[in-house]
Amino acid sequence: MAQPKATVQHEWIRQLIGTWTFESVCDGGPDSPEMKISGRETVRALGDYWIVAEASGDMPEGGEMLSVMTLGFDTQKGMFVGSWTGSPMTAMFVYEGELASDGVTLPLDTEGPGMMDPSVLTKYQDVMEIHPDGRRLLHSQMLGEDGAWVRFMTATYTRTGG
Repeated sequence: MAQPKATVQHEWIRQLIGTWTFESVCDGGPDSPEMKISGRETVRALGDYWIVAEASGDMPEGGEMLSVMTLGFDTQKGMFVGSWTGSPMTAMFVYEGELASDGVTLPLDTEGPGMMDPSVLTKYQDVMEIHPDGRRLLHSQMLGEDGAWVRFMTATYTRTGG
């Protein structure tokens, strides 16, 4: 079986490969302070089409938070696809998304347990930004009852290697 040729979308993903540090700020919820998490992420290629990102950070209340993200571009679907799992959660978030026309922003749609009521599935979106100057941002948001996206987490990444 002939291997498909990597696309511009696969090349976009490869920008993530390397080691990064991150600082994130998360809304603590009603009557709670913001939570700040800092950590490190290592992103490696899985062949020509996929990346695997493994992150670790210190939780504000103590303990370590671990996560694994996969991301690729499915040429048959014509979409970016992937997943995210984190050590403090029992749910796996499965992504689908399309690169915005700016070539910088990738909104990844998913759904998972609601923050206020885990028995209710909620629509979420992780929005990645890879800027030409090397900045990398990630915003997490959920769809509010009014149909508007509500941002609850922002992370800023700094490349530290390769």
